[in-house]
Amino acid sequence: MAASGRKKSTTGVTAARRPEVRLPPLVPWDGDGLEPDGDYDGVRFDGTDLTDASGRGARFMDCALDDCALDRAELARARFIDAVLTGVRGVGTDLAEASLRDVEVVDARLGGVQLHGAVLERVVVRGGKIDYLNLRKARLKDVVFEGCVLSEPDFGDAHLVRVEFRDCVLKRADFSSARMESVDLRTVAELDIARGVDRLAGAVISPVQLMELAPAFAAQIGVRVEA
Repeated sequence: MAASGRKKSTTGVTAARRPEVRLPPLVPWDGDGLEPDGDYDGVRFDGTDLTDASGRGARFMDCALDDCALDRAELARARFIDAVLTGVRGVGTDLAEASLRDVEVVDARLGGVQLHGAVLERVVVRGGKIDYLNLRKARLKDVVFEGCVLSEPDFGDAHLVRVEFRDCVLKRADFSSARMESVDLRTVAELDIARGVDRLAGAVISPVQLMELAPAFAAQIGVRVEA
């Protein structure tokens, strides 16, 4: 895996370093479910039903998960390294305290994903829709959300470094107590912040977004705006 270099825009915001995952020839997975602390190396899960699977602490290296069902899958503290997840779907997937490094998530359809306390580094989430994404106390470094819909994502107390939201929709986002460094929100198609507008220090927004967020900024500092 070779990661692309980082570039600095004219605004001084350092761009996220994206993963460039090049998977080796993969072996089709023919097992039954997952195992806690299992080691999966060079495996392709193709249409595998992992509903209620128990893979806590498992390691997935040079793996592909295509069109897999992840309903209520137990993957807390799992590690995904040089992996591509395409078309995965499910509700209640538990990835608490998981580690994702050099990972691409494409066209996911997920709800209630638990990623609190997780570590994401060089991750791209492209397309798809994720409802109630829980990233509380997570650490995100070089992460790109691109062309996706995030409905009520929770970034409470998370640390975001070089995170880009590109052409995506953020609905009722919670940034309470979050810390930001070089977070780019300028091309968000719909920016709806429910909580934590006061935590945008370290982010860059567009002039149009500034006008849209002006009432929230005014309320935060106690300014009343009247005609």
